[in-house]
Amino acid sequence: MRDNAILDLVRDRHFVRIEWLAAHFGVAPQTIRRDVRELCDQGLLRRHYGGVGPMDFASVNLDFDRRRLLHRVERKRIAATVAGMIPDGSALTMGIGTTPCHVAEALRDHHDLLVITCNLRVAEAFAQSRDCRIVLPSGEVRNRHRDINLAGAAAQCADYRVDFAIFGVGGIDQDGSLLDFDSQEVDLRRSMIANSRESILVADQSKIGRAAPARGGMIDSVDHLVTDTHLPATLSARVADAGVRHVVATDE
Repeated sequence: MRDNAILDLVRDRHFVRIEWLAAHFGVAPQTIRRDVRELCDQGLLRRHYGGVGPMDFASVNLDFDRRRLLHRVERKRIAATVAGMIPDGSALTMGIGTTPCHVAEALRDHHDLLVITCNLRVAEAFAQSRDCRIVLPSGEVRNRHRDINLAGAAAQCADYRVDFAIFGVGGIDQDGSLLDFDSQEVDLRRSMIANSRESILVADQSKIGRAAPARGGMIDSVDHLVTDTHLPATLSARVADAGVRHVVATDE
């Protein structure tokens, strides 16, 4: 899909001229301008004179569908790594956001899983598996984020003792603080960790050092951290001191 390729190129190069994009894809400049206009209207790119650059997502929590387009390659690498950590027959809680959705897609060939989630896209991915049981909370859907009743989901986690909790965060501060955009997101994550035997935090490079307003715990509360990149020295030291297993996902 050309839109996704444009996003990847702009993210990697930080600024790309319209004429260069047209030559790269072998289409007319008018076609690229239309593509860029649509991506800018979605809040995914920012227009500059003669070209286009990335938006600053450092402190903004975008809609699910917009976030889904970002860092897809990195998140798929993370997902494949996490899938290799999960044996058949496991019971899982899976959190909100886009990276857990990629993990769910990577787990679709697993057998006999029990999945407790309030992430509608996670449930949709597992619904394609005939021998996977899915448990959802009841309540109101957050349309922007494609999830359902976070407070109910946090309470529901306490009814289970699962093998693995798999979740993301809004950001990880340099001091090891785990940050989110909503206190209910924090409560859900804490409940998932408390009611699992092992917890797996999944975070692509955009989450490292990213700011978010709701603080909820420290990195030492998780067992595994799976990223697509090495950590800055200060955070890496805190992760090591906390005894957290850090896994860098690769293409291998």
